[in-house]
Amino acid sequence: MTYENILVSTQDAVGIITLNRPEALNALNRQLTTELSQAAAEFDADPKIGAIVVTGSERTFAAGADIKEIKDKTFAEVYEEQLITATWEGISRVRKPVIAAVSGHAIGGGCEIALMCDIIIASETARFALPETGIGIIPGAGGTQRLTRIAGKAVAMDMILTGRALSAAEALSFGLVSRVVPAGTHLAEAVALAAQIAASSRPVVQLAKEVVNKAYETHLQEGLYIERRLLYATFALDDRREGMTAFAEKRAPQFTNR
Repeated sequence: MTYENILVSTQDAVGIITLNRPEALNALNRQLTTELSQAAAEFDADPKIGAIVVTGSERTFAAGADIKEIKDKTFAEVYEEQLITATWEGISRVRKPVIAAVSGHAIGGGCEIALMCDIIIASETARFALPETGIGIIPGAGGTQRLTRIAGKAVAMDMILTGRALSAAEALSFGLVSRVVPAGTHLAEAVALAAQIAASSRPVVQLAKEVVNKAYETHLQEGLYIERRLLYATFALDDRREGMTAFAEKRAPQFTNR
């Protein structure tokens, strides 16, 4: 497809989506979030792609929702249009691993998009904030839920009630990001990590992502039950047999994603 607000490219088995509204600091309007969800779904369905990277510019990952687009809407309008939920949640529905490569500001909805991803690689320049209460609304793309589950109630309350921005180092200490890397290297690091993941058996990686995500949504005993069932399911895969055989034979596995 031809997109107006994002750039789409591939690097071997890695799909790369770049948010591209530089005139608005990548503010997330309905068209951009629709394109982002569509591109993510296309990469998810592409058998040549094993992992996806979402990134912005060096200055800004994304500056949040486009306030100009929504400031005059009524309750009835946002409810009928399913504001945010209709187009923003595409990343969270992708089965393949999604890595956010964040530099500069990830503010409001930009922070929430990053939190939808499975792994966040942050430049040391990255800043994360949910300042919505300062303009009379609350986070609505999962910020109150995902942030609380990741960082805990105290950090979530602090960020959401005051608009406090976390530095990359603080975000790492609170578990929001996986790695902090030198400025200018975040995208290369994210693509390298995505390539490493894409080299593994894709059904196994997807099963692993599914069961880790279940830890958010279930109590311990149910999570353990799901984990065990999906472990058993891997024994039906050709890749499980190849992986174990290669390990026993002290060679690199040749996965076929079956």
